[in-house]
Amino acid sequence: MSGIRHFLLALQFFTRVPVTGALAEWVGFSPQMLRASAAHLPGIGWLAGGAAALVFAGVAWGLPGVAGALAAAVLSTVATVMLTGAFHEDGLADVADGLGGSASRERALEIMKDSRIGAFGAVALVLALGLKFALLAALAGRGLQAAAIAVVGAHVLSRLMPLFLIRWLPYVGDSGASKAKPLADAISPGALLIAIVWTVPAVALLLQAHDAVHVAAAVLAAMLAAGWMARLFMRRLQGFTGDGLGATQQVCELAIYLALAWKA
Repeated sequence: MSGIRHFLLALQFFTRVPVTGALAEWVGFSPQMLRASAAHLPGIGWLAGGAAALVFAGVAWGLPGVAGALAAAVLSTVATVMLTGAFHEDGLADVADGLGGSASRERALEIMKDSRIGAFGAVALVLALGLKFALLAALAGRGLQAAAIAVVGAHVLSRLMPLFLIRWLPYVGDSGASKAKPLADAISPGALLIAIVWTVPAVALLLQAHDAVHVAAAVLAAMLAAGWMARLFMRRLQGFTGDGLGATQQVCELAIYLALAWKA
């Protein structure tokens, strides 16, 4: 039953799905439980990706053509943003503001704690969302099923990658105020294994709609993107923050779409 509690806590922490009342009391909370719930982040990817895929397929079916594919990409993204409360997009914007706004480690961390969005964050969001819409529209050219499966797979696989940062990098966020503080301690090998178990069926699903070369490229692209983000954080911040985890998910998701859409 602890696994179910941890998943529901991940649902409560990483999405806006209400876990309240008697259910919330049954789930409970502790920093240790929240740390363990990180293992189920790819499971949240199944929920977010499934919702996005349903919206994408439904809109693209009703609105054929390039314009319909773009509308489907936008609305499917709206669905995930509403589901997660723009949790990861906010991290991307904060990281862009912090690293773009100052060369100083201390000042960058200070900027990242500011809830206001700056020029670098706004530009990063516009470019990331624009690229996502274009890549999803390109994937729609492979067929609705292939595109929908790509959305699910990307959401699951991209949520595995930040866990490797938690495993191997030190936490450098504000330990007194950050909601990610319970995630600061290195994730256990067992928890990482649970996350991988969540992810393996998503990779198998991708293989049902995309050839093995594209799927292997997508996995490699996600790993390289996560590695690049980890190197960036170590060089500029000497570790990761909660915003860095969200930014890593976004960058990895885009890398997966790019690899799957790339013409063989």
